[in-house]
Amino acid sequence: MKKFDSILKRINSVLLIFIIALFASQCFAQSAANSASEKSGKSRQFMEMMNGVFDFVERNYVDEIDPQVLYAGALKGMLESLKDPYTVYLDKSSFRNISDTTSGSFGGVGLQISKSAESSPEKPAYVEVASPVEDTPGFKAGILAGDLIISINGTDTSTITMEQVLDMLRGKVGESVELVIRRGKNMEFPVSLVRAIIEVPTVKYGMIEGTKIGYMRLIEFTPQTVERTQEALNAFKEANATSLIIDLRNNPGGLITSAADIADKFIDSGSIVSTKSRLSFENSVFTASAKKTTVRNMPIVVLINKGSASASEIVSGALKDNHLAYLVGQRTYGKGSVQQVLPLSATDGIKITMARYYTPSDVNIDKIGIPPDREILFPVLSEEGEKQYLELYKSTEVSDFVDGRSDLTEKQISDFAKTLKSKYTEIDESSLRKLVRNEVNKTKGTMLYDLDYDIQLNEAISILQKENFTELIKNTKTLKELQDLAILEDSKKDEKK
Repeated sequence: MKKFDSILKRINSVLLIFIIALFASQCFAQSAANSASEKSGKSRQFMEMMNGVFDFVERNYVDEIDPQVLYAGALKGMLESLKDPYTVYLDKSSFRNISDTTSGSFGGVGLQISKSAESSPEKPAYVEVASPVEDTPGFKAGILAGDLIISINGTDTSTITMEQVLDMLRGKVGESVELVIRRGKNMEFPVSLVRAIIEVPTVKYGMIEGTKIGYMRLIEFTPQTVERTQEALNAFKEANATSLIIDLRNNPGGLITSAADIADKFIDSGSIVSTKSRLSFENSVFTASAKKTTVRNMPIVVLINKGSASASEIVSGALKDNHLAYLVGQRTYGKGSVQQVLPLSATDGIKITMARYYTPSDVNIDKIGIPPDREILFPVLSEEGEKQYLELYKSTEVSDFVDGRSDLTEKQISDFAKTLKSKYTEIDESSLRKLVRNEVNKTKGTMLYDLDYDIQLNEAISILQKENFTELIKNTKTLKELQDLAILEDSKKDEKK
């Protein structure tokens, strides 16, 4: 009998626990349902208010107004409130520009740009050049990553939207666009660009002369980049290359699928990149496959700078986290988000951030960037040097010298640079030679590389030729390790305070 009572008590206890759990789950479900219902009710309330204001303004505003204007303004305001420069309303012009870019051919000046959503008298939201597109009017004019475009055709860029900026830069081929560029703190100068058909090449490659080093510059990640990259790797194999330099400087990004496929040529297992969102269908992991790997056990140096963004950060981050490449140059731009373009009609749509991407060590680099394993910076001009550079840039000395002489030899360029140096004493001679070459390249086309000027590339070559690459890679840290180290250092500083 006592045994039966004991069993009965146990059954009652289990039933009680089950009833409590069931009640709790029902309460939780009811609470969640109430919360969802409350949120849905608020959404309906706000939508009704917006519809009411739309209707009231359309009917009562002092002047008759096109409903399209109210519609576009409402969408712009809604998306700008998110304070995300990559989430925007695409009006007819902007939507067309997106389509032009996707097709790979449009009329423009060849500048990849960004613009802050916030502007203030202390910090105007000027347009920043993320990178110039190679062999385009903007590139040939010498505009650099980090330059600010403070006006376009006389319009202050801090007072207009990103869509308006794009509409002014792109358009009819052959028309001029007048810019005012700010470089550094005080240097400002005008630049006149003539719109051209922008057809962006994706990969340029060749062997570094006199070495067994293959050099491959990835300009942008498009559907064609994967195939072109393999062509380059095949050429390096035929040339018996023993090491590789991948140049991602001023690469603004592109397709995440293209970046993942290219990284897969070097990584034979594990994660390449993952995307995370509050929407489950936007969560994905791009995993490497040994079948797709075509390069193994080859020393690789990746060149990066502040113009390296988005998909180029995916590739450099994946190679770094897998200890396959040594990064040289400058911290990257820091764009770690993924956007989708959603059409609203045949002529407009929205571009919206749907997820953030994470490197193999599970780090998001948005607004942070990827630091190089070895920082190599180009010389910074002194205040007097900036004045002299501006004076030279505004003068016609270089263009007058080059005009009609596209066959100039390196000795002639060097001799003229020495002549300029006697007048512009605060500008280093290699930069002067670079200015002359830029002018020559306007008619001859861009050189694959410039060892005379490019100190970052020279450092990469030196690493591959003179240093123990295995030891260098062994001592590099993943982005997660660097992040943890930074957090630890910050906590130590806080403790001292």
